[in-house]
Amino acid sequence: MSILVTGGAGFIGSHLIERLLERDGESIVCLDNFNDYYDPACKRRNVAGFIDHERVTLIEEDFCNAEAMRQLFDERNVRIVVHLGAYAGVFRSVVEPLMYQENNVGGTLSLLEAARHHPVERFLLASSSTVYGRGAAIPFQEDAPLGIPMSPYGASKRAAELMGLTYHGLHGTPVVCLRPFSVYGPRVRPDLAMAIFVEAIETGRPLPLYGDGSIRRDFTHVRDICSGLLSAMTADGVEGEAINLGHNDPIEIRKVIEIVEDALGKKANIDQQPEKPGDMPVTYADLTKAKRLLGYQPEVPFAEGVAEYVAWFRDQLREP
Repeated sequence: MSILVTGGAGFIGSHLIERLLERDGESIVCLDNFNDYYDPACKRRNVAGFIDHERVTLIEEDFCNAEAMRQLFDERNVRIVVHLGAYAGVFRSVVEPLMYQENNVGGTLSLLEAARHHPVERFLLASSSTVYGRGAAIPFQEDAPLGIPMSPYGASKRAAELMGLTYHGLHGTPVVCLRPFSVYGPRVRPDLAMAIFVEAIETGRPLPLYGDGSIRRDFTHVRDICSGLLSAMTADGVEGEAINLGHNDPIEIRKVIEIVEDALGKKANIDQQPEKPGDMPVTYADLTKAKRLLGYQPEVPFAEGVAEYVAWFRDQLREP
């Protein structure tokens, strides 16, 4: 029997597989199609530390391929699914919405169908804080009324959640929807704020700041996200639920820049830009439900996590 991690060569996926390997347990299937959403070489480096591990099997395939997924579930005897793979990014989804629909909704449906024909014990569906959208009460509570997603990305994640919960109700598929908030840490995707800020300030390049910097994000370290995912794999009473995985402490982007400046010992060269469409003014996770159902409690202070990321980033620059 095995644990399937989709997007296993990505940022969160590679960290989760490393955490799984710290525990005695079953085989792990790392599924990734190494697409060019960002440099596939980054993903190859992400898996380099465990690609030869006896418990890990890397499968290069697209989870949108429904027949391939049904075959994979049967051949690998998948017991648990951690569906992290997706097209991410708010701004790109505004420009290229079709691929978000095809991958985030269609790909999730492909995996749910495989799980229907080969029943699993748990199906973790990684959603996003962007499902809350415009009009949601702050802090975001999972069972309160949701707003309207402000981007096709948020809409695709909400649609994927609904599909998962439909399969839970219709077929008994043990789906749990997890909603991560602004994840950062070593190996973070190069298109995300932390990577952009650190790279720009370290190299002296202009740092684009969209709007006045007053938007707030609930930055959450990847270690805390992985802890929540691991708990959700085995927790009782979570099937059919949506659960936040955040830090419960939103920070203004201009303050984030100050903290990054302190960690680097350098000042940012700010390039002021207009606000971008689809950008939520605040993300703020209420963690009451996560604490009750998962025993979830974020542990990494933001400044400490930034310093760790800066050290990792500089190590990458020194590598040949």
